[in-house]
Amino acid sequence: MTLQIDPTLANIIGLAGSALFIAGFAYANLSTALNKVLFNAANLVGAVLLLISLSVNFNLAAVVLEVVWGVIAGAGLISALVKRKAAP
Repeated sequence: MTLQIDPTLANIIGLAGSALFIAGFAYANLSTALNKVLFNAANLVGAVLLLISLSVNFNLAAVVLEVVWGVIAGAGLISALVKRKAAP
């Protein structure tokens, strides 16, 4: 069974993902102490939301970018969580 997403909803989902990227970028540049869990989680969720949007409005270059961005954010999130758990 294939899930069909309305193009308008896909655009809203994509805009939410873009908003997360922008918020994460602003946070990283304005924060004096970066919370890597928060930063990477925002980037990972943003990438997933944009990939959902791109499943309706396909663009190969953007899909490749979002997959790589999501993998990096996922690795960063795992690393930050492991370090947080290991901290005294």
